[in-house]
Amino acid sequence: MRITIITVGSRGDVQPYIALGRGLQRAGHYVRLATHAEFEAFVRDYGLDFALLEGNPRAVLESDAGQEWQKSGSNPLLSLQQFRRIARPLVRQLTLDCLNACRGADLVLFSVLGFYPAFSVIEKLRVPACAAYLQPSTPTRAYATYRLPPAPEWLFWGRGSYNKASYSLMEQLYWRVLRGPINEARRTILGLPPRSNPPRGSKYLHLYGYSRHILPPPADWSGHNHVTGYWFLERPSDWQPPVDLLNFLESGPPPVYVGFGSMNNRDAKNVSKTVLEALARAKQRAILVTGWGGLGDITLPDEVFKIDAVPFDWLFPRVSAVVHHGGAGTTAEGLRAGVPSVVVPFFSDQPFWANRIYEMGVGPKPIPRQKLTAEHLSAAISTAVSDANMRARASLLGGHIRLEDGVRRAVSVLNEYVQYNN
Repeated sequence: MRITIITVGSRGDVQPYIALGRGLQRAGHYVRLATHAEFEAFVRDYGLDFALLEGNPRAVLESDAGQEWQKSGSNPLLSLQQFRRIARPLVRQLTLDCLNACRGADLVLFSVLGFYPAFSVIEKLRVPACAAYLQPSTPTRAYATYRLPPAPEWLFWGRGSYNKASYSLMEQLYWRVLRGPINEARRTILGLPPRSNPPRGSKYLHLYGYSRHILPPPADWSGHNHVTGYWFLERPSDWQPPVDLLNFLESGPPPVYVGFGSMNNRDAKNVSKTVLEALARAKQRAILVTGWGGLGDITLPDEVFKIDAVPFDWLFPRVSAVVHHGGAGTTAEGLRAGVPSVVVPFFSDQPFWANRIYEMGVGPKPIPRQKLTAEHLSAAISTAVSDANMRARASLLGGHIRLEDGVRRAVSVLNEYVQYNN
């Protein structure tokens, strides 16, 4: 079977789909992953075919709109406003790219952001499709969409209604933002009639690439929704850690990891100073992974080691705590390692995962990016490295996650789905 996977975004939006594609490939399928040019070598290095999608995610996050988007936090209207500035100019080319990527496919899988350019192409080609999401997106009374803040405490009796309504509300708002360019692309590229209402994602089979130990399937979900476990990508077999990193790890107690992934901040120098002050207050050694944001681009003390990138599945079991932005991929790796997480969420699904970590007792209360101070971060790090109960809960949870095989489960569900529908 020929399968095309469509995903839009940063490395954290691509890496799990490479893992899923590898699993499908091992099961005998031909897999093409459609994403941005920046990740072509990454995709091909793992033996998957590649198709190009318009857009440079790093440039987007460095733009004025991208900077404001990252500052939106849990404010849905501000987030939507900046998303509009970013997404609308890309819709036409993304539609054309998706059309080219999906030609000849027997099945199409799409991510959350990949759904908008993909659904019209799927309709045009009349090809079966499934949602493959890293964030919960099926309406439920159990919790609100990750795009909105949780129901307030005082809304006790109406919380279930608020939660379920939140999904349709955000679906309508995002459709209002994208309807014009999507309908223009449907007419001029695909020869399809315009749509007045948003497409219904609920009609597709949904694979959710996270652990049921983190977020169990709600009782009101149908059998079309499968929480498979995380889609972890194995590191290259020939990868070896740098000698200076090994020397640093062996020179003292386990350090704290600090990194904000693809989050880009023009104030990176001040953020770095805040992090260093927090580490000094907490009396902790640290490994800073710079990411796209340029973290650590200042003079560092001997107790802090800086590196551009390192496989998290190797590093995280060797640290005492993980300080990160709450992206789905980094969150998954921190939880799998069985160490507490200190989360500094920026926007999108990050506040959702940050709150979930706190609710489960495997990390201190999140620190929104806008409220990040050395005092707050120092207190959170100290809690993460010293709270024996928190550390025990994180260790136990990590053991449960390591027993899961999310890729294998997802492949099994897809194979059963295809066989049933043929």
